[in-house]
Amino acid sequence: MFANSRTVGSAQTGPHDKLAELVNRHRDAVFRKPLAAYSAAAFEAAIAAWRDAGAAPLIIDAGCGVGESTLRLATQFPDHFVIGIDQSESRIVRGKDWWDGVWPENFVWVRADLVDFWRQLFDAGIRPARHYILYPNPWPKIGQLARRWHAHAVFPTVVALGGVLECRSNWDIYIGEFALAVEWLSGVRPAVEAWSPEDAGVAPITPFERKYLASGHGLHRCVVTLPPAALPLASSG
Repeated sequence: MFANSRTVGSAQTGPHDKLAELVNRHRDAVFRKPLAAYSAAAFEAAIAAWRDAGAAPLIIDAGCGVGESTLRLATQFPDHFVIGIDQSESRIVRGKDWWDGVWPENFVWVRADLVDFWRQLFDAGIRPARHYILYPNPWPKIGQLARRWHAHAVFPTVVALGGVLECRSNWDIYIGEFALAVEWLSGVRPAVEAWSPEDAGVAPITPFERKYLASGHGLHRCVVTLPPAALPLASSG
């Protein structure tokens, strides 16, 4: 039952024809969504853990799910500190008996609204060294464009945070759109490529990555090194 994931199905055959319009609108607009009630405390707890650990170069694991990617990133980058963020408390606190190694000490998991957390990072002047968005929900229907991260109102803030930004997906169109949105907002062209953990000599980093590989899916990634505050924001709050 493990290798039974269906490939992404969509009527789209290339980048959405409304993507540029939406990205430009978000770049120029004031984003006024109120913070969730629990966001301030969640952010403060995560940043306190980072500072207590010495405020090492920061890695953001956005949408970490059950947290495997957070543990693997913390192990891969022992001189960094990783904050794994997910909106689902049940996923974060779920048992970790699948992890058979020594737990790294340079990480924390936090339940938070990603939209809020990104904006709070920006407003606090905290810039990650590395930033991962791994296998987000692709929202592949044509009418779902605005639900994709690169077409969301918060995406100019994500790009403005700077650092090495990496997104992975099993849908090549998602990665192509992500790269276009990053370039339009920053002027920096990302690298887009097929991704194979085996060819790179590393283990799959998330349960989705492992399942997609076992199901025979093609994997794709976008990687770009961005300067902090790559563009002026009308407002981040």
